[in-house]
Amino acid sequence: MRRVRRLASSVSVGFTLVLAIAAAASGDVTTQPSAPGDRAEATIEKGLGYLKSRQNADFGWQEGSDPPAITALVLKAFMQNSHYDPENPFLDKGFDRLLSYQKPDGSISADLLATYNTAIAVSALAVSKEAEYKDQMDKAVKYLRDLQWTDKIEGLPQQSKKVDPSDPNYGGFGYGRQGRADDSNTNIALDALKDAGMKSDDPAFQAALKFVTRCQNNSETNDQKWAGDDGGFVYFPADGGSSPAGEYIGPDGRKLLRSYGSMTYAGLKSMMYAGLTKDDPRVKAAWKWVANNWTLDENPGMGASDPKAADSGLFYYYHTLARALRAYGEPVITDSKGKQHDWRIELIDKLQATQGSDGSFAGTQKWMENKPILATALGVLALQEAQGDLLEHPVK
Repeated sequence: MRRVRRLASSVSVGFTLVLAIAAAASGDVTTQPSAPGDRAEATIEKGLGYLKSRQNADFGWQEGSDPPAITALVLKAFMQNSHYDPENPFLDKGFDRLLSYQKPDGSISADLLATYNTAIAVSALAVSKEAEYKDQMDKAVKYLRDLQWTDKIEGLPQQSKKVDPSDPNYGGFGYGRQGRADDSNTNIALDALKDAGMKSDDPAFQAALKFVTRCQNNSETNDQKWAGDDGGFVYFPADGGSSPAGEYIGPDGRKLLRSYGSMTYAGLKSMMYAGLTKDDPRVKAAWKWVANNWTLDENPGMGASDPKAADSGLFYYYHTLARALRAYGEPVITDSKGKQHDWRIELIDKLQATQGSDGSFAGTQKWMENKPILATALGVLALQEAQGDLLEHPVK
């Protein structure tokens, strides 16, 4: 039976983009598209060209022991571009490879990172809009729901006890129900549920709101004793909290956890998914942190205690930032010095300037971003968020 083709989003590229692609092919860099949307499209096309050339003989994109989520990220990037369709043979086979990892419990993974892998796979399947994948996607969504720390026992055997709403893990997602929940697993899982069509009033989003509130340095709304007041977010709240960005001593002598960029945008995005408005004190506090720490040169906060770690998770940061700011719905950020930044244009320019001649991106070894396929997929996905926001909110 012929598959249901997805409705591709139309993007006006323009004659300047055609010239830019021809120039890139010939090595002539004198002609460049001037409109930010055209620059984004040109950079995306180069990135996708690189990714297409790196597909493996088994039709996936992960290498060696890499997780299948890498293949899912690449597939999602192709599915969000109007020039590609899931019926393209190389993508059709790519999805078959991804789904070969699905287990009877619905998870799509090959290692201990079941939440990350399954969630990212769900997002790729959802964006494809292929009816053929619906049953597999629904099983994976159920698996994710069962992993959430709540006071309801669902279908997974590792859920051996209910979680009281007073538990800092309540509402979050982690590597399973035997450890602890964290802001990173949670925001990736919520991306999947959002992409799969869940609404803001869904119980999963409302339970997650309790968790992400406890990840925020905002003592007005966070009931955890460690909470500070800068409005940013940390990695997880349990057992006194944790932040890879380190700790510091506040003016009152208390040990405080340093907020950092990728988790702050993850927390802001999750709050928007749960239906909070810009007037909510938690959202206002997060937005203040964004304004006070705006940068695309590093993952802010990560280099405070170790300057060498400043660019750790940079492409994860770009992607999370772009999804969060698109969800927030404000193209312009006014920083602490009063300077205005159109995040879409600055992100497009940053990624265009750092893209390799072969279309790839590469980051640091930490969190695997030295792998060009992973960094390139995240870079393209970030650009697509900026591109989509430009279509929704054109530059004035």
